[in-house]
Amino acid sequence: MGFAAVALCAAVGAGLYLRSEYEKEQLVVERTVLESAKIKADRTIVFLSDLHEHRFGDGNERLLAAVDEAAPDLVLIGGDMIVSKGKADMAASLELMGKLAGKYPVFCGNGNHENRLLWEPQVYGDSYETYMHSLKKLGIRILDSRTEWYGEDIAVTGIDLEPGAYRKFRPDRLTEEEMERKVGKASKERFQILLCHSPLYFSSCRSWGADLTLSGHFHGGTIRLPYLGGVMTPQYQFFLPYCAGEFRSDGKHMIVSRGLGTHSINIRLNNKPQVVVVDLKMKS
Repeated sequence: MGFAAVALCAAVGAGLYLRSEYEKEQLVVERTVLESAKIKADRTIVFLSDLHEHRFGDGNERLLAAVDEAAPDLVLIGGDMIVSKGKADMAASLELMGKLAGKYPVFCGNGNHENRLLWEPQVYGDSYETYMHSLKKLGIRILDSRTEWYGEDIAVTGIDLEPGAYRKFRPDRLTEEEMERKVGKASKERFQILLCHSPLYFSSCRSWGADLTLSGHFHGGTIRLPYLGGVMTPQYQFFLPYCAGEFRSDGKHMIVSRGLGTHSINIRLNNKPQVVVVDLKMKS
């Protein structure tokens, strides 16, 4: 390869790196409206996922401003707000959660980074208990395979997936029956929201009874290409349709957040960090 070709490749690589560094800070708010006969009063939900200890300004002031502008009735957390990679980093997550909990009801589900603290006590000691205790002190409702009610018409469930769900290349299946053993039956009378960190299991989630499944985990596919979508997930799946976006099947919905931060693959291209806002409306 000649000098000119090497110089061109270097310039392109530098340009993409700078674009990625810029894009990682370009927080966007994306809003969707869902109607349901189960909803008795209009509600606004903010869904946050995959912060990975990122800060959008001092004290996450830009992220908090985006949440405030959405004026939510409740905030749902989809997991992977912390980083567990040999040690547990949770300072930015707890700082953000404390500020959110001071203004809004906050319901928090787990992702693989939170659950890893529990799966590997030989590495992380009692970090899981420490993190959960800190969240509870803030008044946050922990959905570790539990259900909480909100108002008279909403049920919010979080499911803790097993390690095999996050296996690279060939993740485990998850059946409706396994879900029911973990979290019990879905509510039929209330609008049932399910926090399921991985979007791979939408079919089982809707069969279980989730009216709305909220997921993340795939970081939008890292690099997004027009018409093709996300290039690669953290589990090395390529051009997976469920990397990000809204999906509907059999009258049920799933929204997959592109997330807020990055982790091992520290890149974002055509893939800005996302705050998801869901306006739940009474069916007219």
